[in-house]
Amino acid sequence: MHEDIEACVRAVQSKDVRFDGWFFTAVTTTRIYCRPSCPVVPPKVAHMRFYPSAAAAQQAGYRACKRCRPDASPGSPEWDPRADTVARGMRLVADGVVDREGVRGLAARLGYSVRQVERLMTAELGAGPLALARAQRAQTARVLIETTDLAMGDVAFGAGFASIRSFNETVQMVFASAPTELRRRARSRPGSAGGGGAGWLSLRLAVRRPFYAGNLFGHLAATAVPGVEEWRDGAYWRTLRLPGGAGVVALAPGLDEGSRDPAGPPGADHVECRLRLADLRDLSTAIARCRRLLDLDADPVAIDGVLGADAVLGPAVREVPGRRVPRSVDGDEMAVRSVLGQQVSTAAARTHAARLVVAHAPRLDTPVGGLTHLWPASEDLRQIDRDRLALPRARRATLAALVDALASGSVDLRPGADWARARASLGAIPGVGPWAVETIAMRALGDPDAFVATDLGVRAAGARLGLPRRAELAAHAAAAWRPWRAYAVQHLWSTSDHAVNRIPA
Repeated sequence: MHEDIEACVRAVQSKDVRFDGWFFTAVTTTRIYCRPSCPVVPPKVAHMRFYPSAAAAQQAGYRACKRCRPDASPGSPEWDPRADTVARGMRLVADGVVDREGVRGLAARLGYSVRQVERLMTAELGAGPLALARAQRAQTARVLIETTDLAMGDVAFGAGFASIRSFNETVQMVFASAPTELRRRARSRPGSAGGGGAGWLSLRLAVRRPFYAGNLFGHLAATAVPGVEEWRDGAYWRTLRLPGGAGVVALAPGLDEGSRDPAGPPGADHVECRLRLADLRDLSTAIARCRRLLDLDADPVAIDGVLGADAVLGPAVREVPGRRVPRSVDGDEMAVRSVLGQQVSTAAARTHAARLVVAHAPRLDTPVGGLTHLWPASEDLRQIDRDRLALPRARRATLAALVDALASGSVDLRPGADWARARASLGAIPGVGPWAVETIAMRALGDPDAFVATDLGVRAAGARLGLPRRAELAAHAAAAWRPWRAYAVQHLWSTSDHAVNRIPA
């Protein structure tokens, strides 16, 4: 979008928050870059330059605006509907692969040479993988500086910098302030977030509005696996398996005072996030996984524009805009849970999953509320005693085959996975049916066009809306709802009174 100068100028002059994250505006006279909705008086058009990423603006010598904090804007929704190499690379960069494995590791995951990956990402994003990772480290550093009392040396290494010097230089270059000045200003802001308790980080996750939280948190709460997830104190809590160790997160919809529209449906303008990490270097990875779990970088205007124009689904979309798809923090976990959930109730699926956790998952050193375990790794699940599973014999064989495929890597569901290849690999496993494949594609891979045509709730909703036959429903979905059929599923599910549609009281 950054190449459409006229559209970018209109977005900046109207301070349109819908375009935050789509592009960044740099001002040649001040050498500052902003998000489109920056509250300052827009500069002259002749002084504007547009970049596709914060990293590209930083690489061109611009520093982040202190008013609108463009480094903290929602991520670009451009990568959601795409499964090409650049989109896969962006998901891996967000997950911290470059920091952990370098550009060579990123290229190996994508199946291309280092030179080709750098060429592709620079051509589309204006910056290569290293610059993108550096911009992410700067944002992580800012979060640690402003929300913790850690010594600056701990902040530097926790954010992924190799030295104090590179940390200081990057913070000064990106934010035009020394780290200590950033902390001083954060402490002086009214209502600034503290650390949330000893060992906890407290921060806000930006969302693109409209953002409807009811079905999103309702689904996560209704399907929560005891010991790994729970709904408590108005928040969804869960454990995280991260590269540096275990983590715990609490996520809750947040609304600033006075920002609710009395005439509209209940929504939120950010997500409150509290994190406890074994290793601070996992912060950016944890944030990326939480954003992916809650589908925070989706473009609700584009999605609702397509679905709302449909005569069948339009009324539901207009009544409650901004629905998101509840996704997952771990693709392997969602795959196993989907197979356990085939042809059984939500409660039965939770029970089966909880038994696996108790039998095969590592315990937390310090439990938090009802959270006692991590989800077991696929390697751990290879030790399953099939005879002790309270499942039909065929389902046991399917689960064992799936676990072997995940552990061996023949089925790849990581953030940079190839969607088509993953679908084909899953479909080749005996007993993994279309419902499980599409559920995994929707919630683990993040494919916005995944469609569970065989789901009982979807079929019942289709009948209520005048599409009684499965073939009729699938044909209408393909014709009218692409490429957002996963979001259409959320609206279809909302026509029932199931617990997944509402936040627990």
